[in-house]
Amino acid sequence: MTTPTKGATVLDRCGVAPPDAAGEVAEQRLPLTFFDMIWLYLLPIKRLLFYKHPCSTTHFRESIIPNLKNSLSETLLQYLPLAGNLLYPLDSGFPELRYLPGDSVTVTFSESSGTFDFSFMTGNQPRPADDFHDFVPNLPEPKIDSHSGFKLVPVLAIQVTLFPETGISVAVTNHHVVGDASSIVRFIKAWSSASKLGHSAENVIPPFYDRSVIIDPSGRRANSFWNHTKAFKFGSLRTLPSYFPTNRVRSTLVLQKQNIESLKDLVLAKTPGSIHLSSFTVTIAYVWSCFARSAEESGEEIDENDPEYFGFAVDARSRLDPPAPAAYFGNCIAFVVAESTHGRIKAEDGFIAAAEIIGDLIRKKVTKEELLRDADEWFVKYGPLFGKRLYGVSGSPKFDLYDTDFGWGNPIKYEAISIDGELYSISLCKSREFEGGLEIGVSFPKKKMDAFLAVFSDGLKSEN
Repeated sequence: MTTPTKGATVLDRCGVAPPDAAGEVAEQRLPLTFFDMIWLYLLPIKRLLFYKHPCSTTHFRESIIPNLKNSLSETLLQYLPLAGNLLYPLDSGFPELRYLPGDSVTVTFSESSGTFDFSFMTGNQPRPADDFHDFVPNLPEPKIDSHSGFKLVPVLAIQVTLFPETGISVAVTNHHVVGDASSIVRFIKAWSSASKLGHSAENVIPPFYDRSVIIDPSGRRANSFWNHTKAFKFGSLRTLPSYFPTNRVRSTLVLQKQNIESLKDLVLAKTPGSIHLSSFTVTIAYVWSCFARSAEESGEEIDENDPEYFGFAVDARSRLDPPAPAAYFGNCIAFVVAESTHGRIKAEDGFIAAAEIIGDLIRKKVTKEELLRDADEWFVKYGPLFGKRLYGVSGSPKFDLYDTDFGWGNPIKYEAISIDGELYSISLCKSREFEGGLEIGVSFPKKKMDAFLAVFSDGLKSEN
């Protein structure tokens, strides 16, 4: 694993394994479902939480580090796949997740340099994106197991960084193939709870691993997706980012409840039909319209007839028949993609058009009957969209990390570092400061960021 560079000094790097009680499990293997298979070649997901917690290096070493190690070990007893590896066949065979006794998660404990301005970097204003990567781990490099004929790919890495007398950051990097946001956020919260309490919380529903709840109507979908992923290979089976240095800036935008309600009122006043009108609908529609309206100012030359797409994931657990448990661990998300043209979305009424398209799509598509109807065609329909003007959203207000308390209070800032590797993706989560509000994370080259922020701000002013 790459050693953090100018921004942080490594104090300790170790493997944290489940406690000895896990030795009672000789081995745990989990087959990949068609939901998992989609993510084989995409880059890892990186989440970063900042906490205001004045603390000395001595206290960090002697108290916080041992507690985090012990609580993580205890938590992994329930989350064995995260300590294991993705087994990727070198020749024939089928990929799967496997935990063996002795497997562990690589955890780095580091200390920031004195040049890092904690207050500035945890603000909302544009900040250099590259500066965050010193505090976020890469996954360890895969290893070849010639005996079994598999490549062993670690699926989780963690880094905890002390900012002396100021705060602490916790970064979690995971291969998406091991689990979606619902699964990983549940793990992070279980770990933070164990850290705060000194033991695993009681009455917590454990992760559910039974793959039989993921029904494949044809019995061939997982195998078909496996063949498709090998053919497409959007990336390689790598764990190190190909996009660093990013030469980007990161900003956080906040839509307060009154902003969201104003946007809803605007849509209601101008939309004759019945659409799904939610905070998510109007937020995504507004961001999409701001992307389109700021493109020319940022130097992009786009024909008005060029297609634009906005895709988002939908948690399918409750929409399966029968439903999967909420605690199902793995990937269980479906894809929904809205489509229009650049000219329509950048027009004066582009926000209304985007809201109608997205709201109508959610109303018709996000149902038990329709959500997975076209699942067999996902690769054929959506694979060709990569490389086009495809916007996406990472995260969801449903998975709130702002109540993740390791014993130092709630975090003061969340950053979805993964969007640095995407052309047009944003992050979305609940607002930390404003009840009913939403935080939108964006990462762009500075010229594009300046143009986008100006359009975003001006649009809100005109709606008030």
